[in-house]
Amino acid sequence: MGKFSPNLSTLYQMSEEHVIIIGNGISGITLARHVRKLSSKRITVVSNESNHFFSRTALMYIYMGHMKFEHTKPYEDWFWDKNKIELVNGKVIAVNTNHKCVILENSDELKYDKLVIATGSKPNKFGWPGENLKGVQGLYHLQDLESLEKTAQNNEVCKRAVIIGGGLIGIELAEMLTSRNIPVTFLVRETSFWNHVLPLQESEMLNNHIANNNIDLRLGANLKEIKGGENGSVKSIVIKETDEEIPCNLVGLTAGVSPNVAFIESTDIETNKGVLVSRFLETNIPDVFAIGDCAELRNSKEGRSNIEAMWHTGRIMGETLAQTICGQKVEYEPGHWFNSAKFLKIEYQTYGWVSAVPIGTHQHFQWKNPNEDKCITLEYNKDTLEFIGINTFGIRMRHDIFDTWLTEKRDVNYVIHNLPKANFDPEFYQRYENDILAKYNKQLSTLNT
Repeated sequence: MGKFSPNLSTLYQMSEEHVIIIGNGISGITLARHVRKLSSKRITVVSNESNHFFSRTALMYIYMGHMKFEHTKPYEDWFWDKNKIELVNGKVIAVNTNHKCVILENSDELKYDKLVIATGSKPNKFGWPGENLKGVQGLYHLQDLESLEKTAQNNEVCKRAVIIGGGLIGIELAEMLTSRNIPVTFLVRETSFWNHVLPLQESEMLNNHIANNNIDLRLGANLKEIKGGENGSVKSIVIKETDEEIPCNLVGLTAGVSPNVAFIESTDIETNKGVLVSRFLETNIPDVFAIGDCAELRNSKEGRSNIEAMWHTGRIMGETLAQTICGQKVEYEPGHWFNSAKFLKIEYQTYGWVSAVPIGTHQHFQWKNPNEDKCITLEYNKDTLEFIGINTFGIRMRHDIFDTWLTEKRDVNYVIHNLPKANFDPEFYQRYENDILAKYNKQLSTLNT
């Protein structure tokens, strides 16, 4: 962020409008930074998770010993005072929209002119017996990492862990635990890992990769109950389909997340699964907004979910709302879909839309290296040849290139012949580009011009 203009301190003292942001994740902090860039408003960020903003996606690397907590903070601790962004460490337990104030757990009240709810998500629970036992936890907040460190210090303290749910957080937790030689059993209700999201070829590749990393992957398996020992800690889980009981010291609940909005459900702020907002991120209450994982759009863009618990959409929401709060009303535009993750040793990226099974006029082109965990899937319209999206595994691609191609509505022929322009890893194309083109030409020869 740039330096303040010479008179900003004076303007700040004159400004009476107070913006309170509940939550110091990527959406809330992006908003605070951009409001400060655009105005002299008083800004207060309230959070009970940590004193300062940190990268939540880096939690796994702290546990694995690759980073320390201070390395996950993008800004030095002095940044907030210098930029006149007030930080309050506290838990908001209530919001009074009539008196325009938030009430903290210690009974303090903070008055606001504009209120932004950016409280993120919480791990899903589905009423399983024993889900509140000691040693049962999710992996979302800093406190989850601290609990994990106590329960699963090493394979002497934790003899076995069981992970429930086959999403991205689940595979992260599996990698974390195996890095400390803790045996892991992974219960996934789908018949193939993440096959409701990924095409079958990719899903099956991940099945093999997970198993090859000494993880006990149980497909088509659901949790029946979690059993506790005499001290109130978890001692085992029971699989619903077989009644098999698996002894364990840790149960990771990673069956998705849901908006963290319980503290406002008794207010006049309308909620469904999340805080209901317009395309301008406004709630039904004047001067109250919501962004990030906890926000639920009343009318989302066609083809997009009303709730998108994603880092990059949270950042875009923060940037957008800052303009509205500072007097230039702007509608939220999520941009093209993008996500990235790591499945143990395999890096994954997706740009645009790649469905598990193409429907209608959509079709897939797929290439997989027979000897390595590297593959790509392109989705396109077989009638118009318009490029719809791409998944890449074991390959690094450039976000800006695919974002441009999707905006320009490039055809699949153009994309496949220009893939080298998008790559971060020239060695990949030196070794495999001819293979990809040969398979493409064979599969789509009747469509090529």
